[in-house]
Amino acid sequence: MRNQLINSYSPYLLQHAENPVHWQPWNNENVHVAESKNKLLIISIGYAACHWCHVMEKECFEDDKVAAVMNAYFTSFKIDREELPAVDAYYMQALQLMTKQGGWPLNIVALPNGLPVWGATYVPKNQWIDILQQLNVLFEEDPEKMYDYADKLQNGIALANDTLQIYPKETTDFNLDPLLDNWKKSFDLELGGYQRAPKFMMPTNLNFLYQYGLIHKDTFLTEYVELTLTKMAYGGLFDVIEGGFSRYSVDHKWHIPHFEKMLYDNAQLLTTYTNAYIATKNELFKEVVEKTVSFILNNWQDSSGGFYTAYDADSLNNNNKLEEGAYYFWTKTELEELISKDEWYLFRDVFSINQDGFWEEANAYVLFHKEDLKTIAKKHNFDLDQLQILKTKWENLLLKNREQRIKPLLDDKIIISWNAQLLSGFLSARKIISSTELNTAIENLTTFLQFKAYKNDNLGRVYKNNQNYISGNLEDYAFTIKSFLELFNETQDLQHLKFAQNLTFQALDLFFDTKQGFFKSSENETIGTVFEIEDNVIPSANAIMARNLFYVGFLFKNDYFMQLSQEMTNRILGQINYASAYSEWLTNNLIFKDDFEYIVLKDVSKEELTIINQKNAFKIVLDNSLNIPILIDYKNQDKKFQICNINSCRLLTNEIKNI
Repeated sequence: MRNQLINSYSPYLLQHAENPVHWQPWNNENVHVAESKNKLLIISIGYAACHWCHVMEKECFEDDKVAAVMNAYFTSFKIDREELPAVDAYYMQALQLMTKQGGWPLNIVALPNGLPVWGATYVPKNQWIDILQQLNVLFEEDPEKMYDYADKLQNGIALANDTLQIYPKETTDFNLDPLLDNWKKSFDLELGGYQRAPKFMMPTNLNFLYQYGLIHKDTFLTEYVELTLTKMAYGGLFDVIEGGFSRYSVDHKWHIPHFEKMLYDNAQLLTTYTNAYIATKNELFKEVVEKTVSFILNNWQDSSGGFYTAYDADSLNNNNKLEEGAYYFWTKTELEELISKDEWYLFRDVFSINQDGFWEEANAYVLFHKEDLKTIAKKHNFDLDQLQILKTKWENLLLKNREQRIKPLLDDKIIISWNAQLLSGFLSARKIISSTELNTAIENLTTFLQFKAYKNDNLGRVYKNNQNYISGNLEDYAFTIKSFLELFNETQDLQHLKFAQNLTFQALDLFFDTKQGFFKSSENETIGTVFEIEDNVIPSANAIMARNLFYVGFLFKNDYFMQLSQEMTNRILGQINYASAYSEWLTNNLIFKDDFEYIVLKDVSKEELTIINQKNAFKIVLDNSLNIPILIDYKNQDKKFQICNINSCRLLTNEIKNI
């Protein structure tokens, strides 16, 4: 038996196409038809790499008894949150208002008009049936009560968005110090990250803290970020064999991950680790960048030039059954068969084949560095360089063996905003690693974003089978603009800047809400408008758009863009009560107030341009021969390099070493 999902492109929706539940995809036509039936809606939202989504599918949605209840009394929609993030965001707001928590699978019961009345994440079978039956009885016997509750909940959702209006547009006297002091209290100063489990990497937090620490010479912050990056790289969160990070760690020491690998995490972390390497020259950080780039190129690259979305947490084990982490963990017997006896004592210490690296749930080991190689070499009176050679040999040996296993399930749709983040990450990585494969990937990804993701004067959201099958939302525009501004910064190719400028005008037309003074998440408002201003694992698209407006406004001397950028940022700064959710806005403030500089170049070679980009992670670079408004006053520059800010220039030199 098949339902309406059978014609979907999304791997997540296709996973549910054989369910006995009469699932429908979420679109305007289906939503309108569902409202006319006067039945409650079940709106179930997840994504292909979501472990608990799979668990609930097996327990509930593949069960005939569950399907009988759902099909008899409800109209059921299945949504891939990565395809329709604005719909997901709206119902996630509702869930958080109802339950004070969120997550996926996100299961909502709504009135025929789509307004939510009940919500939960994972629900066991018997409880799910019981809840649905009770809700159906309530709707049949006292629908007014449900409509009244739904109206109150909708008012709460609307209020959460309307509060944006109350914050003034004028500059506020923003004081970061108390926010930063409170933020520091949550730091885990032994193992990095925050003092809680599960542990998410949150590169947007790390990027701000590191940039702020470098600018203000706050060694407490820079050392904390470097500690976090080191402990994250020690695994098992980081796949030390093949590269790439899992989404989060379930424990406090970054050891056992939730094994799904997402493109957006790895894309962002390329920049985080690159900037840390530039500042410290710590070879571990460079190794992470190299391995992560290699992993992405070897596993997620599509012939279109774009890159796939994710690897699932689950993969087939030796019994041909799906099991979380099966592709990654090792039994002691497996390892002893691969590693020679005379090297075992070293291997065991390097990768924690002991109680530290043991995962009870799988009765196996997840490779994990508790100590650095220098400590282990000293403990065993062993040459450090030779130990590094052995470690590389072991990793290659284990990788070759693991390649015989069946890889995790692949989500092969191509999400435009995540690919734009990857372009930014690749451009960062190219500052510290030289690779023909990376250069080719950047060229192909640039072409993909500019000529395939962007068609008929519209940017797409998701690309598959040679077409964009969902229109782009704010997130797609924001990150694509950002990546092409960075591409211009590196190449000085005006076509990239003009593409970014064009997308900026389009984003304003499509998404800017003049009443609120911010950008709405989506042009298509089937249910309600959402303004996402807080950072999560993906940065706030509004914060990124504010920064884009600042840069485009500066380069083209567009006062309106720069004023709007400042107003958006100032208004958010006025409402921050905990800094970690607003790190991209804090980065905006840092750039606008403390760290905005640009380097004007005259007659520099390609090699010199590369060196300038490698040395400067945060500055704009401009060739004075380009015909853009900001450079009108720099045509007669008499030396090769000049460093300026909004109000003045502080350096004019012919010596690249002084930059």
